Amino acid sequence: MTSTISAPAEMPARARLAPPATVPVLLIAGAMGLLLAAASSRYGYFGDELYFLAAGDHLAWGYADQQPLVPLLARMMEFLFPGSPLGLRLPAILVTAAGVPLTALLARELGADRRAQVLAAGAFAICPQFLLNGRLLGTMTFDPILWVLLTWLLVRWVRLRQDGRGDDRLLLWAGVTTAVAIQVKFLVVGFWAAAGIALLLTGPRDVLRRPKLWAGAAIVVLTTIPTLIWQATHGWPQLGMAGVINAESQADGAVLLKRALIIAGTVGAVLLCYGLLKLLRSAELRPYRFLGVTFLLLAAIFVSTGAREYYLAGMYPLLWAVGAVGLQRRREVRTRPRGTWLAWPVYALSAVICVSTLTPNPLVSALPGDLVNHSGEQWPVLARDTAAALHSLPAEEQQHTAVIAASYWSAAALHHFGPRYGIHTVYSGSRGYGYFGRPPEATRAVLYVGSTRRSLQRHFDSVRRIATVSPGTEPHNGRPIWLAEERKAPWSQLWPEVRGMAMWQ
Repeated sequence: MTSTISAPAEMPARARLAPPATVPVLLIAGAMGLLLAAASSRYGYFGDELYFLAAGDHLAWGYADQQPLVPLLARMMEFLFPGSPLGLRLPAILVTAAGVPLTALLARELGADRRAQVLAAGAFAICPQFLLNGRLLGTMTFDPILWVLLTWLLVRWVRLRQDGRGDDRLLLWAGVTTAVAIQVKFLVVGFWAAAGIALLLTGPRDVLRRPKLWAGAAIVVLTTIPTLIWQATHGWPQLGMAGVINAESQADGAVLLKRALIIAGTVGAVLLCYGLLKLLRSAELRPYRFLGVTFLLLAAIFVSTGAREYYLAGMYPLLWAVGAVGLQRRREVRTRPRGTWLAWPVYALSAVICVSTLTPNPLVSALPGDLVNHSGEQWPVLARDTAAALHSLPAEEQQHTAVIAASYWSAAALHHFGPRYGIHTVYSGSRGYGYFGRPPEATRAVLYVGSTRRSLQRHFDSVRRIATVSPGTEPHNGRPIWLAEERKAPWSQLWPEVRGMAMWQ
């Protein structure tokens, strides 16, 4: 009697990954890093960067409008490279360049060959969002890259599960990545909420029963407790940020979607749409479909709430990877692939256009306001003019005059550049700066940078304009500098009225 022993039908065959496209991908990452470093060295501080430096000088477990990781990084880099915008931006440059190999790895996990890995990595490298924000230290720089790492961990876990080699340690690392991401923005909580719904709808549902997933969730909770305590003891100010962002963006859903495609770039927008379609419809990609549903749920939430157009950027590399694999499959089933030769000229043209946005150029006029170039030259002028107004007062009066800025950008600029002109303490009610402290009760007068006479007259009986910020210092061109006296109430009573989450108070 003979018998044939065969492997159980339910045991999946192990998929063999293509070799990594190490050399070309690292060359792309290196070129992107060098380009970002060159661009970063040409610009002075962006307003938010100055704010992070000020927040770094007021270290806390939480802030009214952000999390503590970026201010901590700002303080570290200022210690290592004092007064250097390029030095401040080194973490952002390195992290952004790391997104190139991460995107290639995502594509490889999905079955991409070397060519498709390079296509996906190239889409990242010429994406306007990552090129423009990669030269700045900011939450919008670190948060998307952490999302890329998070999606790679989830895709790899699903792929190994399909191969019969499940590795739940990846879920634990996903928890660690989430814990770090929360220290940048709370936005990643929305990712997991949408992903949880998507997993229940499309599977694989067993991921929700994995102990290491919940161990990772415990890490997230434990590391978030300090900032939650800070929020609770300060009245949960971050809950008000959504409404503020919505009011500042002043964009409907159609405009936000248009902006989201613009920041993806020419190649990125096409590959994004194609990748999303493949992720939702391809039978081969069925195990990863929950990520496509996650993207749609998040897009619906962000569009309906008037969020920033770049909030979804962290999921773009996943869709670029899927799109690159989809193009590879089309190439593999055709003996004479048509049109694939167009890819490299299109990438090259897109790269030229994107690189041109790193310098003042009419091509950037269609981009959202947050992505335009900022020279940073206005900040020392603002500090100089404010100091001149302060020093125009009698010496005795100067000692009892507090400097307050209407904008947290202005306050941060005065905090950073003011000491060289004799301004050592600055206050502002704008955004999180309002939680850094209020003027002492002994203050007799206020030198107020910005705002309006009518607004100040709510709190002071005497308000007179004594100076104006020099022309050419956008966005502060022609802003008034007021001397406000005869305060109507103690600061303990007035400061909660002065403080608010809007940019200008």
